[in-house]
This record gives sequence, structure tokens and C-alpha cells, in this order.
Amino acid sequence: RNWIADIQTQMGRSNESRWAPRPMDIDILLWGETCLDNPVLTIPHAGMQQRGFVLTPLLALEPRLQVPGLGDKTILDWSRELAHHIPLWMGILNLTPDSFSDGGQFTAWTQIEPHVDAMVAAGAHIIDIGAESTRPGATPISDEQEWSRLAPVLERLLAKYQPQLLRPLLSVDTYHPEVARKALELGVDIINDVSGLSSPAMRELACSSDKDWIAMHYVSIPARKDKTLPPDCDPVDVVEAWLLQQLESWDKAGLNLSRIIFDPGIGFGKDGLQSLKLLQQAARFRRHGVRVLMGHSRKSFMKNFSALDVTDKDLTTLGASLNLCAQGVDIIRVHNIPMHTSAYRGWAHLVAP
Repeated sequence: RNWIADIQTQMGRSNESRWAPRPMDIDILLWGETCLDNPVLTIPHAGMQQRGFVLTPLLALEPRLQVPGLGDKTILDWSRELAHHIPLWMGILNLTPDSFSDGGQFTAWTQIEPHVDAMVAAGAHIIDIGAESTRPGATPISDEQEWSRLAPVLERLLAKYQPQLLRPLLSVDTYHPEVARKALELGVDIINDVSGLSSPAMRELACSSDKDWIAMHYVSIPARKDKTLPPDCDPVDVVEAWLLQQLESWDKAGLNLSRIIFDPGIGFGKDGLQSLKLLQQAARFRRHGVRVLMGHSRKSFMKNFSALDVTDKDLTTLGASLNLCAQGVDIIRVHNIPMHTSAYRGWAHLVAP
């Protein structure tokens, strides 16, 4: 009995010709290690490794997965070969009174809810929530202070979005292990650690978790203008060497590398030219078997080639973001989600399929 055909018929699909338009379609992409090829069903699905709309969700689930019958390449390897790789968009929600761009704008639920709703409606796949500023000169706060800002907002966002089938993932931007632990217990999907999992307690938490972890390269937390990479170094070489060292360390510690997302740390211990070079060569980091996130939005180094107002910074950020799309970056973290997703749709429809 063809269960797939039965379901399609119940959903209103008739027996059209093979390539005719149809109201719905069911494909089985993978079934464990099964390889099947007959007139009715092919598993793995033929050509799945050539389709961005298939690989993008698989990247979020298991980026290091090898497709049975297709050799040693991983999902991440296949996605690197696509002319058009589809990124995930991460929207920023700062609950801080002193963030460099929008500090103090989102401290009450009446401000927070419409802002998050607008990002989700515009196509944000992830909402990254931070409650401690890491800008240059920021004053560090305690675990208790950070959690007092985060907890009520997380509880309301989780209550609102968790029941939804197609919901945004919720990420917490913290380098405090105790805050990360509490956030995971509440039910968040991602921990965004700007200290690159440098804390033994944070690494231990990551090893025992099945959630995703963003590990950022940094020089100091908070960022300091007087503490940067040497001016005569190649920042891409330095950051790449750090990543390789960490990957070896994380692997030995038992951390599931499929759950790691790497952030080169634009503006964190890099001067303006070094940040630009990291953006220019973002694709280079994708060859190491982990997903790559870029967080360049409204960063101060953009004043070197744009005005200081927020609108112009958003436009400059957008220009860089479309270049990152072309480089195949997996996750792009920005403040202005509606501007980015609208521009991306126009850009994506003109690039080669």
C-alpha cells in the first residue's frame, strides 16, 4: 500500500502528470541509513544535495550528517557547493539600558512584544536576547542582575511562541554559565557565548546539552579599544587558528561539534580594517565543519565609510549582509530584520539558481 499517495489524495492532490503543478507534495529525504531506488520511491531523495531549501533546515538539525550513498561529504560540505545558499536571519533584542545601538529602547513588555512580533513577521528565524552590554566601556553586571532582566521576558516569549509549530528559535546572549543553565532549563534553543566557551563550567554545560551553542572569538569581554589583535597580523589567520585549536579541544571534551556555531567576533578585539578583512573572507571559516554566524550589524567600525546615524548604519550593514549571503554564511545577526529580509528576497531572485 502506498501510504504517501493516500495522504496526498486525502489532502486534495489528484493524479497529475509527473511535473505538473500540485497543491501539496510529500518527499522522504532520508530514512536512517536506508538506500532505496524503485519506480515509486527513492531514498535518499534524488538531488536533495543540490537544493538550498532542503539543505538549510538540515544544516540546523545535523550539519555534519553524511547522506547515505553520497560519499563522505557532510550536509555542510554540500551546502558550500551551492551557488545560492539560504541563510538564517537572527534578530537582535537588547534588554540593556546601555547597548551601543539601541540601549534602553526595549525594557518594557509593551516595547518588546511589538518589536519581536515585527521581526518574526518579517522572517526572523532566531531571536537573540541579551541583557548585558559588551560594548567598549560597558560595566559588567552580576549573574543575578542579568537574570532579573532576562527571566520575565524569556518566560513570556516562550509562553507565546513554544506552542507554535513554525516558531522562531530563542537564543540567549550570555557568557555567565549560571544564566545559561537557567535559560536552558526554561526551554531556550541556543546559548550565544561571546566568550567562546572559554569557561570550564560553560563547556561542561555545552557537553551535557543537545542545544546549539554559538562560540565567538574574542580578545576581551567587554570589548576594549586598547586591547586588539596586533595591527600587523592577518586577522583571518589568527581567528582561524583559534577556531582550529578550539575545535580540537571541544572534540576531546566530548562536545558534539554539530551543535557548534562559530562567530569570528566582528569588532571584539579587532580594529576597523581587521573587521573588514574578516567580513571579506567569511567563507573561509565554513571549511572547518561548523556553521558560521556573522554579527556585524551597526558596529562602530562602519563609521569609516558611512554616517553615524542608525538608518545609514542599517543600510551599510545591509550591503555587507548581501555580500555575506553570497559567501554562504549560515546565520546573519542584525538589528533591522524587515530591511534585510526584504532586500534579500529581491537579491535572491536575481542570483543564479
